[in-house]
Amino acid sequence: MDLEEIAARLEVPVEEVERVHRLAGDLPSAPLPAKADAPAILDRLAVPPEDAAEILAGWPDSPLWTPELHWLRDRSTALVLADLGGHGWLSPGPELPRDRSPAWRHLYVYSFLALVDVVTKYHRDHGIAGAVSWTTLADLGRNLAIDRRMRGEGWPVMRSWLTLHSRGAVYELGRLQHHRGDTAISLHIPDAGPLTPDAVEASLDEARAFFPRHFPGERYTAFSCGSWLLDPQLREYLPADSNIVRFQQRFELEPGVEPEAPDADVEVLRFVFRTLTTPLDELPRRTVLQRAVVEHLQAGRHWHWRRGRFPL
Repeated sequence: MDLEEIAARLEVPVEEVERVHRLAGDLPSAPLPAKADAPAILDRLAVPPEDAAEILAGWPDSPLWTPELHWLRDRSTALVLADLGGHGWLSPGPELPRDRSPAWRHLYVYSFLALVDVVTKYHRDHGIAGAVSWTTLADLGRNLAIDRRMRGEGWPVMRSWLTLHSRGAVYELGRLQHHRGDTAISLHIPDAGPLTPDAVEASLDEARAFFPRHFPGERYTAFSCGSWLLDPQLREYLPADSNIVRFQQRFELEPGVEPEAPDADVEVLRFVFRTLTTPLDELPRRTVLQRAVVEHLQAGRHWHWRRGRFPL
């Protein structure tokens, strides 16, 4: 099949298929683990039982798989593998119509599974403990659970986000995820309980020791974060001693809004309510934050994506 035929069969723009081909080319891929080993691996990756059952039912040895699906899984895996050790944002391939079968729905999950041995070896080569590896990679299960709750609305972002884990760019150390960069370690906040000052400080202390030990050739001078959580407007609604406000107070904000930043109104709905399509007047208002988000948007105002940093 040529690239136009692959794109037509996948029902995606040919430019997306050409991009995968350009980045992956004839580079080597990585094999999937044996299907017999998959249940134990999925369990270690915290994949919910309902998703694990679908992933096993759609395993690439099933008749659900067509030549174009095999091509995309193989080349997507090669594309990510080619950037092992990289830390930039990377899409593994085009967004697929995921309602067709488990093979279509979880195609990029199979790529993630094929890279588990690769990235855990990368971790071992850098002296990183297995507990950190599996805690970090278990973000797959967390994101699948969130995507199920979002009825599939979250996956277009998640499939790219998870390539960071597969390339050794992100590490979950306590409460925060730490993302390697150029001179700053970027902070991400997983859906994992209260963002208390003590938990944040413990995670930062762990990172201060982790990166010089395991990546001694990299020099970091600051922690940074880009998020709607840093929008100063939140202080109009939240108590001064709230976890979010105290998290904000660590940062010196960069002026203005990033020109290519995500739409903060969308991201607030994604993270606070886990929905992108529910009408505002149908959203729950059980917490101060939920009430703040809805009232702000109903007043015709917008949330802003802000970036800040503080010294390491």
